[in-house]
Amino acid sequence: MKQIILITGGQRSGKSRKAEEVALGIVDNPVYLATAHIWDDEFRERVRRHQERRGPQWTNIEEEKYLSRYDLTGRVVVVDCVTLWLTNFFFENADVDHTLEAVKAEFDRFTDHDATFIFVTNEIGSGGVSENAIQRKFTDLEGWMNQYIASCANEVILMVSGIAVQIK
Repeated sequence: MKQIILITGGQRSGKSRKAEEVALGIVDNPVYLATAHIWDDEFRERVRRHQERRGPQWTNIEEEKYLSRYDLTGRVVVVDCVTLWLTNFFFENADVDHTLEAVKAEFDRFTDHDATFIFVTNEIGSGGVSENAIQRKFTDLEGWMNQYIASCANEVILMVSGIAVQIK
């Protein structure tokens, strides 16, 4: 049975650890689908530490944009994270409407399978309004995509200082 879980919160709120905990509570061999583009050595090291922490029971897939390339029917999949995934699309085309439609379509294709999908995302719009026009556009894009995923989700969890708060 298809299930979508959205885990959201601020930076270092415990989102990824919670997603991993939820996945391992369902199955012993989940999939970790990482959407990050490796921009520099510091980030490469961060990714390495995350992979090491997860351990060998995880199937690791790195895909920056086209999640639907993978048929993960019957699997439990942590997608970490929506923010970086959106960045990969937005970096190529900063038109919010165009990017939002493209990402929604990709999300729909990917989640059209009978699997458990656990999406990790950031609540970047919770702070003040940026003075930077590009940042405001990206915040809008992420807010609208988070709303879309939440509307499709069976469950939504907000992480606050390492504490999970059930939203939906």
